[in-house]
Amino acid sequence: MAKVEQKAPIVEEISKTVENAASVVIVDYRGITVAQDTALRRQMREAGVTYKVYKNTYMTRAFKDTAFESLSDTLEGPNAIAVSLDDATAPARILAKFAKDAPALEIKAGIVEGQYYDAAGMAKIASIPSREELLSKLLGSLQSPITNFARVIKQIAEKGGGDAAAAAEASPEAKAPTAEVPAEQAEA
Repeated sequence: MAKVEQKAPIVEEISKTVENAASVVIVDYRGITVAQDTALRRQMREAGVTYKVYKNTYMTRAFKDTAFESLSDTLEGPNAIAVSLDDATAPARILAKFAKDAPALEIKAGIVEGQYYDAAGMAKIASIPSREELLSKLLGSLQSPITNFARVIKQIAEKGGGDAAAAAEASPEAKAPTAEVPAEQAEA
């Protein structure tokens, strides 16, 4: 009975960690050095990702009857769990990038926004840019036409302001007909 009481807080901790997660990734860390593990943990922490090693039995119990239960099938051998509450692609991106320098690290599977992905699916998820990168690209593409327009106007002004003024006078908006007001109405 004492062992069950010792396990309950750990299972509860795992349950609370994954409860509102945007993504949960299971990774086999077997074969990475202590220095590599320390560097990986630092990267995860900086990105706001929880990265911990738990016993497979604890994770299986925590995942039971949840959206993460399908991950229990991948829990063989030494595993770690990477959980992100905000950025759904962050754990996969960080792990995949890190695995390039530490090939022993293996992403097994994950749940991203409620959808199960195997190792191949997680590789595709890892290639998705972060939200900040996507917003940056969007902002750049929105600013591009405005920037180009400003450059053209500046070049016209530099070549000769008179030409720009003449072009403005020749435009249809500048030659809009004006209604002449009879003198009697203008004086009144």
